[in-house]
Amino acid sequence: MDNLSFEESLEQLEEIVNKLEKGDVPLDDAIDEFNNAMQLVKICNEKLNNAEESIAKIVEENGDLIDFNTNE
Repeated sequence: MDNLSFEESLEQLEEIVNKLEKGDVPLDDAIDEFNNAMQLVKICNEKLNNAEESIAKIVEENGDLIDFNTNE
């Protein structure tokens, strides 16, 4: 699961959400799907943070540091 791209992770996350929203998933399977979803969220968050850091470094190397504050 860690080798997935951001887009692949997001796509799998959307599939899980759609399954769970239907409400016809047995409880044990729903718990497993929820745990998978949480892992995918973590992967997506890490990839976004890495991208943000990379962009900040590129901007800093060009001389104009911009604060990429995503906590708005």
